Amino acid sequence: MNIVAFKMLVGDRAKYFGIIMGLTFASLLITQQAAIFIGLMERTYNAINDIGLPDIWVMDPKVQFIDDVKPVQDTKLLAVRGVQGVEWAMPLYKGLLKARLDNGNFQTCIILGLDDTTLVGGPPKMLDGKLADLRRADSIIVDSNGAATKLARDIPGSKKTRPLQVGDVMEVNDHRATVVGICEVARTFQSQPVVYTTYSRATTFAPHERRLLSFVLVKAKPGTDLPALCKTIEAKTGLAAYTQAGFIKLTYDYYFQHTGIPINFFIAIALGFVVGTAIAGQTFYNFTLDNLRHFGALKAMGASNAMLLRMILLQSMLVGIIGYGIGVGLASTFGLLSSKTELAFKMPWQLLAGTGAAVVVICMLSALLSIIKVMRLEPAIVFKG
Repeated sequence: MNIVAFKMLVGDRAKYFGIIMGLTFASLLITQQAAIFIGLMERTYNAINDIGLPDIWVMDPKVQFIDDVKPVQDTKLLAVRGVQGVEWAMPLYKGLLKARLDNGNFQTCIILGLDDTTLVGGPPKMLDGKLADLRRADSIIVDSNGAATKLARDIPGSKKTRPLQVGDVMEVNDHRATVVGICEVARTFQSQPVVYTTYSRATTFAPHERRLLSFVLVKAKPGTDLPALCKTIEAKTGLAAYTQAGFIKLTYDYYFQHTGIPINFFIAIALGFVVGTAIAGQTFYNFTLDNLRHFGALKAMGASNAMLLRMILLQSMLVGIIGYGIGVGLASTFGLLSSKTELAFKMPWQLLAGTGAAVVVICMLSALLSIIKVMRLEPAIVFKG
């Protein structure tokens, strides 16, 4: 009977391909939009992941996410260092400053100022130069993506550009800065070039303010309970303290709850689900109507409702597997082709499993009307003219 069900399914090529197209569109749109959403939300906290050495981030209690910088007094660094359970605590400056390019244009950059002595918080991977070169005068390290795009240098006598290289000089907020290294970092939500320098130099680049300490990076002593240490730091200093995972959650929750990103992608994903269900359901129902006489003949020959039900479910699952495979394959190809662009795209296995579950639901809903029609079918229909 399974072979009969398969031959019935592929017998009408137009409806067969119509069902597959509906399921392909649904799985493609669901996977693509969800992958972009996941990639975009990951970028909101990539800066935290890149600075992976500290156990705890200490900041102003009003900070809502990583880019919501509210500087505190430099004396707070000493207060954090005096808390029992803290192995070391280092300052981190984070701000947006304008860099002037050789063609006279200005580009806003994310400036990260690292502790002058230890350089804690530096880039996770150096492509050219060394992190220790930041101790040289007027030195900066630029991320590779920013160096190749927004900070690229014009080639004299040509309309082309070349990536920023070690040895190039630029201005950061009217201060001379020499590139001593190129690093690789994860792309951020703001998609601005990331520039590393020392803390003292960053505070020199920045406009003069009474408070310039953005964050305090804390490493706990071995065996210290991190949540308990966070509470102790908060009680002793009056600042907010989060573990790395806690700060990531704080940032993620802010973008999820206070921006229109989730609802926009949810609408697109829901649209793919509804349209896929409508196309596949309508086409599958018409396919069943065209084959009612065949189902009636099978009933007349003694086929039970349970057997006909298995045939319909088999047909539904076959087109579901094919449509899911093509749709996910197209989404993966789209992600591969866009990997070198600014588009955020990430496809974890959980997303593939979720898309598969959605396609199963679509197939079940599409088959439901057909199942009801066949269950109510009278075998005598085969003998009618």
